[in-house]
Amino acid sequence: MRRGLILLASMAALSCPVSAAVDAELARRAAWWTEARFGMFIHWGVYAVPADSTLLNGSRGAAEWYLTNKRMPIDDYRRFAARFNPGRYDAAQWVKIARQAGMRYIIITSKHHDGFCLWDSALTDWSISKATPFQRDALRELSRECRRQGMPLGYYYSIMDWSHPDYLPRRAWDTRPAEGADFERYVQYMKGQVRELIGGYGPVRVLWFDGEWEDTWTHERGVDLYNCVRTLAPDILINNRVDKGRKGMQGMTREGDFRGDFGTPEQEVPPEGFPDGRLWESCITINHTWGYAENDTDWKSSTQLIRLLCDVAGKGGNLLLNVGPKADGTFPEAITERLLEMGRWLQANGEAIYGTSAGMLKDLPEGVRCTRRGSTLYLHVFEWPEEGLTIRGVSALPVRARVLATGEEIPVARVGRTGIRVARPSETDPAVTVVRLDIGSGLR
Repeated sequence: MRRGLILLASMAALSCPVSAAVDAELARRAAWWTEARFGMFIHWGVYAVPADSTLLNGSRGAAEWYLTNKRMPIDDYRRFAARFNPGRYDAAQWVKIARQAGMRYIIITSKHHDGFCLWDSALTDWSISKATPFQRDALRELSRECRRQGMPLGYYYSIMDWSHPDYLPRRAWDTRPAEGADFERYVQYMKGQVRELIGGYGPVRVLWFDGEWEDTWTHERGVDLYNCVRTLAPDILINNRVDKGRKGMQGMTREGDFRGDFGTPEQEVPPEGFPDGRLWESCITINHTWGYAENDTDWKSSTQLIRLLCDVAGKGGNLLLNVGPKADGTFPEAITERLLEMGRWLQANGEAIYGTSAGMLKDLPEGVRCTRRGSTLYLHVFEWPEEGLTIRGVSALPVRARVLATGEEIPVARVGRTGIRVARPSETDPAVTVVRLDIGSGLR
């Protein structure tokens, strides 16, 4: 850490001018992201060594919070780095699995709350290249592979840092003296690391901040960091956790002059979406924890995950689905199996997800979602009633109705002035059956 502190003086000039964002400009920057709809979140670090999500009282926590869960001294936690030697880490395989799953971008934890860095930062020795026997730059390998395979890459970065000597406030059980700690010096360290990531590990398409909720981080600091990043990378997307406007796990920004290009619902999907066009992305785990935990094998099924993706897309958002790799650098088999099953479904039905908007039909039957592309509607049907589906809000009969995966043409009949009944196909998908309705005109 000492070597990094020496360099802070050269970073003091990282102030950046303010530039006003406009809706059209944000839409331009976010066009690739709203087209993608589905991304991979990766939480990986030394917490994968203990791989334990339990709290001291025995209840369930999050594996990446191991240091806090166990209330350990920082020096004791750092000893896990000596056992973090992911010899099976293969960046090409990670990107390949994401592509096979139908994911269109990757966000990885460059630094989580424990302060451990997955890249060879010049500002600290608490990194994968210096503190572990692995001694390789995991992010450089991943960034190169993402460029090779055409996968947009972004970085999660924690504002909160439990191990940095200048970060405040300290945890209640942290015995290190706070005297001499300088939070402003920590902010300069953080800006320096952000500049390293943008300047040397790109192109960086998203910066995904977190850990902004403690009192030392203020709205003014959030505005400054947002503007600084925007100056360093004008086309980058920055989430709303850079500032103080987030409404808890619901994730959307409350009213006020807060920075952030998109909202970040966590472990939930907004019930109705946002017809005003706000950008949002639900980040959700496949089990209960973000980092790998040996004691958490309560995996969502592939059917649940496919329906989750349809639910998010049907409400106009993105799904950022999390993977917690093991300490050896591999994905848990249960996760890989589910991702590949999602990919197979998307090969047949991706047209109904990628580049679509919320269908915005009212009073859809339970278990039905709808996405839209121009005058085409896509009905995502979880369970088919024998009598078929009645859909309201369509004032003209579709020119054509067919099952997207099989091409089967299915009958559609008029129900009242603004309703249609879609017959049940001869074969349905146990996860989600998608029916494409080519309306032509008549959507209201």
